Amino acid sequence: MTTPDTTVTGKAHYEVLDGLRGSAAVLVVLFHIMGMTVSWADTGQLLHHAALAVDFFFVLSGFVVAYAYDDRWKTMTTGQFILIRLVRLHPLVLLGAVLGLVSFLIDPFATNQKVIPLATVLVDFALISLMLPHAPLPNRWTDTHSLNSPAWSLLQEYIGNLAYALVLRRLGTKTLGVLVMLAGALLAWCAWDKNTLDLGSYWETLWQGTARMAFSFMMGLWLYRVRDRFPKIHLGWIAATIVLVAVFAIPLMPKAWPHANGLYEVAMVIVVFPLLILCGAHSQIGKLEMALCKFAGRISYPIYILHYPFLLIYMNFVTFTKPPLQTAHIAGAAAFVIVVTFAWLAVKFYDEPVRKWLKPLTRSKI
Repeated sequence: MTTPDTTVTGKAHYEVLDGLRGSAAVLVVLFHIMGMTVSWADTGQLLHHAALAVDFFFVLSGFVVAYAYDDRWKTMTTGQFILIRLVRLHPLVLLGAVLGLVSFLIDPFATNQKVIPLATVLVDFALISLMLPHAPLPNRWTDTHSLNSPAWSLLQEYIGNLAYALVLRRLGTKTLGVLVMLAGALLAWCAWDKNTLDLGSYWETLWQGTARMAFSFMMGLWLYRVRDRFPKIHLGWIAATIVLVAVFAIPLMPKAWPHANGLYEVAMVIVVFPLLILCGAHSQIGKLEMALCKFAGRISYPIYILHYPFLLIYMNFVTFTKPPLQTAHIAGAAAFVIVVTFAWLAVKFYDEPVRKWLKPLTRSKI
Protein backbone atom coordinates (compact mmCIF):
# COMPACT_ATOMS: atom_id res chain seq x y z
CA MET A 1 0.00 0.00 0.00
CA THR A 2 1.27 3.47 -0.88
CA THR A 3 1.35 5.75 2.15
CA PRO A 4 2.47 9.36 2.56
CA ASP A 5 6.17 9.92 3.14
CA THR A 6 7.18 11.49 6.43
CA THR A 7 9.56 14.28 7.38
CA VAL A 8 12.55 13.82 9.67
CA THR A 9 10.27 14.67 12.60
CA GLY A 10 7.66 12.06 11.61
CA LYS A 11 5.12 14.38 10.01
CA ALA A 12 3.33 13.19 6.89
CA HIS A 13 4.12 15.02 3.69
CA TYR A 14 1.34 16.90 1.96
CA GLU A 15 1.56 14.60 -1.05
CA VAL A 16 -0.85 16.58 -3.23
CA LEU A 17 1.16 19.74 -2.63
CA ASP A 18 4.35 17.89 -3.53
CA GLY A 19 2.66 16.73 -6.72
CA LEU A 20 1.51 20.25 -7.53
CA ARG A 21 5.07 21.48 -7.14
CA GLY A 22 6.05 18.95 -9.77
CA SER A 23 3.18 19.99 -12.04
CA ALA A 24 4.21 23.64 -11.80
CA ALA A 25 7.86 22.81 -12.51
CA VAL A 26 6.94 20.85 -15.65
CA LEU A 27 4.70 23.70 -16.82
CA VAL A 28 7.57 26.16 -16.37
CA VAL A 29 9.80 24.01 -18.59
CA LEU A 30 7.10 23.80 -21.27
CA PHE A 31 6.53 27.56 -20.99
CA HIS A 32 10.21 28.24 -21.58
CA ILE A 33 10.46 25.78 -24.49
CA MET A 34 7.45 27.31 -26.23
CA GLY A 35 8.69 30.84 -25.60
CA MET A 36 12.15 30.10 -26.95
CA THR A 37 10.69 28.41 -30.03
CA VAL A 38 8.88 31.60 -31.05
CA SER A 39 11.48 34.11 -29.76
CA TRP A 40 9.22 34.93 -26.80
CA ALA A 41 6.37 36.16 -28.98
CA ASP A 42 2.97 35.34 -27.51
CA THR A 43 1.80 33.68 -30.73
CA GLY A 44 2.68 30.02 -30.34
CA GLN A 45 2.78 30.22 -26.55
CA LEU A 46 0.07 28.14 -24.89
CA LEU A 47 0.96 28.83 -21.25
CA HIS A 48 0.81 32.61 -21.35
CA HIS A 49 0.92 33.15 -17.57
CA ALA A 50 3.18 30.28 -16.50
CA ALA A 51 5.72 32.75 -15.08
CA LEU A 52 3.28 32.82 -12.14
CA ALA A 53 4.54 29.35 -11.21
CA VAL A 54 7.23 31.19 -9.24
CA ASP A 55 4.57 32.87 -7.11
CA PHE A 56 2.90 29.50 -6.61
CA PHE A 57 6.24 28.07 -5.45
CA PHE A 58 6.66 30.93 -2.96
CA VAL A 59 3.19 30.44 -1.41
CA LEU A 60 3.77 26.71 -1.25
CA SER A 61 7.20 27.21 0.30
CA GLY A 62 5.83 29.45 3.04
CA PHE A 63 3.08 26.94 3.84
CA VAL A 64 5.46 23.97 3.96
CA VAL A 65 8.15 25.83 5.94
CA ALA A 66 5.57 26.79 8.58
CA TYR A 67 4.34 23.19 8.71
CA ALA A 68 7.83 21.76 9.05
CA TYR A 69 9.40 24.25 11.45
CA ASP A 70 6.87 26.33 13.40
CA ASP A 71 6.78 23.83 16.27
CA ARG A 72 10.51 23.07 16.33
CA TRP A 73 12.00 26.30 17.61
CA LYS A 74 12.23 25.17 21.22
CA THR A 75 14.81 22.59 20.17
CA MET A 76 16.33 24.20 17.06
CA THR A 77 18.59 27.22 16.73
CA THR A 78 18.52 29.77 13.94
CA GLY A 79 21.89 28.47 12.78
CA GLN A 80 20.56 24.93 12.57
CA PHE A 81 17.58 26.08 10.53
CA ILE A 82 19.86 27.89 8.09
CA LEU A 83 22.06 24.80 7.76
CA ILE A 84 19.01 22.58 7.18
CA ARG A 85 17.75 24.84 4.41
CA LEU A 86 21.20 25.14 2.82
CA VAL A 87 21.62 21.37 2.81
CA ARG A 88 18.17 21.03 1.26
CA LEU A 89 18.59 23.66 -1.46
CA HIS A 90 22.21 24.45 -2.19
CA PRO A 91 23.59 21.21 -3.67
CA LEU A 92 21.31 21.63 -6.67
CA VAL A 93 22.05 25.36 -6.80
CA LEU A 94 25.72 24.45 -7.26
CA LEU A 95 24.93 21.81 -9.88
CA GLY A 96 22.79 24.35 -11.74
CA ALA A 97 25.70 26.81 -11.65
CA VAL A 98 28.05 24.16 -13.09
CA LEU A 99 25.55 23.32 -15.83
CA GLY A 100 25.17 27.02 -16.61
CA LEU A 101 28.93 27.42 -16.92
CA VAL A 102 29.31 24.36 -19.14
CA SER A 103 26.30 25.36 -21.24
CA PHE A 104 27.75 28.81 -21.86
CA LEU A 105 31.24 27.57 -22.73
CA ILE A 106 30.37 24.64 -25.01
CA ASP A 107 27.27 26.00 -26.78
CA PRO A 108 28.00 25.21 -30.46
CA PHE A 109 25.36 27.57 -31.87
CA ALA A 110 26.19 30.92 -30.19
CA THR A 111 29.55 32.04 -31.50
CA ASN A 112 29.13 35.48 -29.89
CA GLN A 113 29.59 33.83 -26.49
CA LYS A 114 33.15 32.82 -27.37
CA VAL A 115 34.39 36.42 -27.27
CA ILE A 116 33.68 36.82 -23.55
CA PRO A 117 36.90 36.50 -21.50
CA LEU A 118 37.03 33.28 -19.51
CA ALA A 119 37.90 35.23 -16.37
CA THR A 120 34.60 37.15 -16.65
CA VAL A 121 32.62 33.95 -17.00
CA LEU A 122 34.41 32.38 -14.04
CA VAL A 123 33.67 35.41 -11.85
CA ASP A 124 30.00 35.08 -12.81
CA PHE A 125 30.19 31.40 -11.94
CA ALA A 126 31.60 32.19 -8.51
CA LEU A 127 28.83 34.73 -7.90
CA ILE A 128 25.97 32.46 -8.98
CA SER A 129 27.42 29.66 -6.83
CA LEU A 130 26.76 32.02 -3.91
CA MET A 131 23.32 32.92 -5.33
CA LEU A 132 24.52 36.47 -6.04
CA PRO A 133 23.47 38.43 -9.15
CA HIS A 134 26.04 39.15 -11.84
CA ALA A 135 26.36 41.20 -15.00
CA PRO A 136 24.38 39.93 -18.01
CA LEU A 137 26.12 37.74 -20.57
CA PRO A 138 25.39 37.51 -24.33
CA ASN A 139 22.08 35.86 -25.30
CA ARG A 140 20.87 36.26 -21.71
CA TRP A 141 18.96 39.58 -22.00
CA THR A 142 19.45 41.47 -18.71
CA ASP A 143 19.03 38.46 -16.42
CA THR A 144 20.41 38.91 -12.93
CA HIS A 145 21.67 35.30 -12.92
CA SER A 146 22.82 34.89 -16.50
CA LEU A 147 24.35 31.45 -16.17
CA ASN A 148 21.14 29.93 -14.78
CA SER A 149 18.24 32.35 -14.70
CA PRO A 150 15.88 30.42 -12.35
CA ALA A 151 18.46 30.94 -9.61
CA TRP A 152 17.04 34.47 -9.15
CA SER A 153 14.01 32.95 -7.43
CA LEU A 154 16.20 30.79 -5.20
CA LEU A 155 17.93 33.96 -4.01
CA GLN A 156 14.50 35.29 -3.08
CA GLU A 157 13.68 31.96 -1.42
CA TYR A 158 16.82 32.31 0.70
CA ILE A 159 15.81 35.85 1.68
CA GLY A 160 12.34 34.61 2.66
CA ASN A 161 13.75 31.75 4.74
CA LEU A 162 16.16 34.09 6.53
CA ALA A 163 13.34 36.55 7.24
CA TYR A 164 11.29 33.67 8.65
CA ALA A 165 14.09 32.50 10.93
CA LEU A 166 14.94 35.96 12.24
CA VAL A 167 11.58 37.74 12.36
CA LEU A 168 8.46 36.22 10.81
CA ARG A 169 8.24 33.11 13.00
CA ARG A 170 8.08 35.34 16.07
CA LEU A 171 5.09 37.35 14.86
CA GLY A 172 1.52 36.77 15.93
CA THR A 173 -0.97 35.57 13.36
CA LYS A 174 -2.77 38.94 13.23
CA THR A 175 0.49 40.86 12.76
CA LEU A 176 1.56 38.45 10.05
CA GLY A 177 -1.84 38.92 8.39
CA VAL A 178 -1.37 42.70 8.37
CA LEU A 179 2.03 42.28 6.70
CA VAL A 180 0.44 39.99 4.11
CA MET A 181 -2.15 42.67 3.30
CA LEU A 182 0.50 45.38 2.99
CA ALA A 183 2.65 43.16 0.78
CA GLY A 184 -0.43 42.32 -1.28
CA ALA A 185 -1.10 46.01 -1.85
CA LEU A 186 2.50 46.49 -3.05
CA LEU A 187 2.20 43.46 -5.31
CA ALA A 188 -1.04 44.80 -6.78
CA TRP A 189 0.67 48.13 -7.51
CA CYS A 190 3.52 46.31 -9.29
CA ALA A 191 1.00 44.37 -11.39
CA TRP A 192 -0.94 47.53 -12.22
CA ASP A 193 2.20 49.49 -13.08
CA LYS A 194 3.85 46.83 -15.28
CA ASN A 195 0.67 45.03 -16.44
CA THR A 196 2.41 41.77 -15.53
CA LEU A 197 3.92 39.94 -12.58
CA ASP A 198 6.70 38.40 -14.65
CA LEU A 199 9.15 40.54 -12.68
CA GLY A 200 12.37 40.05 -10.75
CA SER A 201 14.49 37.87 -13.02
CA TYR A 202 16.17 40.80 -14.78
CA TRP A 203 18.02 43.81 -13.44
CA GLU A 204 15.35 46.41 -14.27
CA THR A 205 12.83 44.73 -11.95
CA LEU A 206 15.07 43.14 -9.32
CA TRP A 207 13.31 44.66 -6.30
CA GLN A 208 9.92 43.64 -7.65
CA GLY A 209 11.04 40.03 -7.43
CA THR A 210 11.43 40.59 -3.70
CA ALA A 211 7.90 42.04 -3.64
CA ARG A 212 6.60 38.87 -5.29
CA MET A 213 8.37 36.68 -2.76
CA ALA A 214 7.39 38.82 0.23
CA PHE A 215 3.66 38.55 -0.39
CA SER A 216 3.54 34.93 -1.46
CA PHE A 217 5.95 33.53 1.13
CA MET A 218 4.23 35.37 3.99
CA MET A 219 0.84 34.35 2.61
CA GLY A 220 1.98 30.73 2.81
CA LEU A 221 3.12 31.17 6.42
CA TRP A 222 -0.15 32.84 7.40
CA LEU A 223 -2.22 30.33 5.46
CA TYR A 224 -0.75 27.44 7.38
CA ARG A 225 -1.61 29.07 10.70
CA VAL A 226 -5.26 29.70 9.75
CA ARG A 227 -5.82 26.61 7.57
CA ASP A 228 -8.39 25.10 9.94
CA ARG A 229 -10.60 28.19 9.75
CA PHE A 230 -11.46 27.47 6.12
CA PRO A 231 -13.86 24.86 4.75
CA LYS A 232 -12.06 21.61 3.98
CA ILE A 233 -12.50 21.33 0.22
CA HIS A 234 -10.93 18.18 -1.20
CA LEU A 235 -9.25 18.53 -4.58
CA GLY A 236 -6.89 15.82 -5.76
CA TRP A 237 -3.65 16.31 -7.61
CA ILE A 238 -5.09 15.74 -11.08
CA ALA A 239 -7.98 18.18 -10.59
CA ALA A 240 -5.70 20.77 -8.99
CA THR A 241 -3.20 20.43 -11.84
CA ILE A 242 -6.01 21.06 -14.33
CA VAL A 243 -6.84 24.27 -12.45
CA LEU A 244 -3.18 25.29 -12.56
CA VAL A 245 -3.00 24.64 -16.32
CA ALA A 246 -6.17 26.66 -16.85
CA VAL A 247 -4.76 29.61 -14.86
CA PHE A 248 -1.58 29.58 -16.96
CA ALA A 249 -3.35 29.01 -20.29
CA ILE A 250 -5.76 31.96 -20.21
CA PRO A 251 -4.77 34.20 -23.18
CA LEU A 252 -3.12 37.52 -22.53
CA MET A 253 -5.58 40.36 -22.17
CA PRO A 254 -6.05 42.75 -25.13
CA LYS A 255 -3.77 45.79 -25.22
CA ALA A 256 -6.89 47.94 -25.28
CA TRP A 257 -7.24 47.03 -21.59
CA PRO A 258 -3.91 48.44 -20.37
CA HIS A 259 -3.98 47.02 -16.83
CA ALA A 260 -6.15 43.93 -17.27
CA ASN A 261 -3.30 41.45 -17.64
CA GLY A 262 -1.63 42.59 -14.43
CA LEU A 263 -4.94 42.56 -12.56
CA TYR A 264 -5.66 39.02 -13.73
CA GLU A 265 -2.26 37.80 -12.64
CA VAL A 266 -2.35 39.44 -9.23
CA ALA A 267 -5.85 38.00 -8.65
CA MET A 268 -4.49 34.52 -9.37
CA VAL A 269 -1.63 35.02 -6.92
CA ILE A 270 -3.66 36.64 -4.12
CA VAL A 271 -6.82 34.53 -4.34
CA VAL A 272 -6.55 31.41 -6.49
CA PHE A 273 -3.13 30.06 -5.50
CA PRO A 274 -3.83 30.17 -1.73
CA LEU A 275 -7.18 28.46 -2.27
CA LEU A 276 -5.55 25.83 -4.46
CA ILE A 277 -2.97 25.10 -1.76
CA LEU A 278 -5.66 24.83 0.91
CA CYS A 279 -7.63 22.40 -1.25
CA GLY A 280 -4.51 20.34 -1.93
CA ALA A 281 -3.56 20.28 1.76
CA HIS A 282 -6.99 18.93 2.71
CA SER A 283 -7.12 16.27 -0.01
CA GLN A 284 -7.05 12.50 0.33
CA ILE A 285 -5.90 10.57 -2.73
CA GLY A 286 -5.63 6.98 -3.90
CA LYS A 287 -2.41 4.99 -4.03
CA LEU A 288 -1.81 5.48 -7.78
CA GLU A 289 -2.25 9.25 -7.57
CA MET A 290 -0.10 9.30 -4.44
CA ALA A 291 2.68 7.43 -6.22
CA LEU A 292 2.56 9.95 -9.06
CA CYS A 293 2.62 12.82 -6.56
CA LYS A 294 5.65 11.37 -4.82
CA PHE A 295 7.54 11.09 -8.09
CA ALA A 296 6.47 14.57 -9.25
CA GLY A 297 7.43 16.10 -5.92
CA ARG A 298 10.76 14.31 -5.83
CA ILE A 299 11.93 15.69 -9.17
CA SER A 300 10.16 19.07 -8.98
CA TYR A 301 13.05 21.09 -7.57
CA PRO A 302 15.77 19.55 -9.80
CA ILE A 303 13.57 20.07 -12.89
CA TYR A 304 13.11 23.72 -12.01
CA ILE A 305 16.65 24.66 -11.02
CA LEU A 306 18.48 22.54 -13.65
CA HIS A 307 16.41 22.93 -16.82
CA TYR A 308 17.50 26.33 -18.07
CA PRO A 309 21.12 25.61 -19.13
CA PHE A 310 19.85 22.82 -21.41
CA LEU A 311 17.14 25.06 -22.86
CA LEU A 312 19.57 27.91 -23.53
CA ILE A 313 21.41 25.64 -25.98
CA TYR A 314 18.05 24.76 -27.53
CA MET A 315 17.16 28.45 -27.74
CA ASN A 316 20.43 29.31 -29.47
CA PHE A 317 19.91 26.42 -31.88
CA VAL A 318 16.51 27.88 -32.83
CA THR A 319 17.74 31.48 -32.89
CA PHE A 320 20.96 31.08 -34.83
CA THR A 321 20.20 28.19 -37.19
CA LYS A 322 16.53 29.08 -37.81
CA PRO A 323 15.34 25.51 -38.45
CA PRO A 324 11.88 24.69 -39.85
CA LEU A 325 9.20 24.88 -37.19
CA GLN A 326 8.69 21.11 -37.25
CA THR A 327 12.40 20.56 -36.58
CA ALA A 328 12.28 23.09 -33.74
CA HIS A 329 9.34 21.26 -32.19
CA ILE A 330 11.16 17.92 -32.39
CA ALA A 331 14.25 19.48 -30.82
CA GLY A 332 12.09 21.07 -28.13
CA ALA A 333 10.49 17.72 -27.31
CA ALA A 334 13.95 16.15 -27.11
CA ALA A 335 15.11 18.96 -24.81
CA PHE A 336 12.14 18.28 -22.52
CA VAL A 337 12.96 14.58 -22.31
CA ILE A 338 16.62 15.37 -21.59
CA VAL A 339 15.64 17.80 -18.82
CA VAL A 340 13.32 15.36 -17.06
CA THR A 341 15.77 12.47 -17.41
CA PHE A 342 18.68 14.52 -16.11
CA ALA A 343 16.57 15.81 -13.20
CA TRP A 344 15.80 12.24 -12.16
CA LEU A 345 19.44 11.19 -12.42
CA ALA A 346 20.51 14.28 -10.50
CA VAL A 347 18.16 13.64 -7.60
CA LYS A 348 18.96 9.93 -7.49
CA PHE A 349 22.73 10.00 -7.83
CA TYR A 350 23.73 13.47 -6.67
CA ASP A 351 21.23 15.46 -4.63
CA GLU A 352 19.94 12.80 -2.26
CA PRO A 353 23.38 11.22 -1.60
CA VAL A 354 24.98 14.62 -1.00
CA ARG A 355 22.20 15.69 1.36
CA LYS A 356 22.51 12.42 3.24
CA TRP A 357 26.26 12.99 3.57
CA LEU A 358 25.74 16.56 4.81
CA LYS A 359 22.85 15.78 7.15
CA PRO A 360 25.02 15.40 10.29
CA LEU A 361 25.94 19.09 9.94
CA THR A 362 22.34 20.06 10.62
CA ARG A 363 22.52 18.58 14.12
CA SER A 364 25.27 20.99 15.14
CA LYS A 365 23.99 23.84 17.28
CA ILE A 366 25.44 27.10 16.01
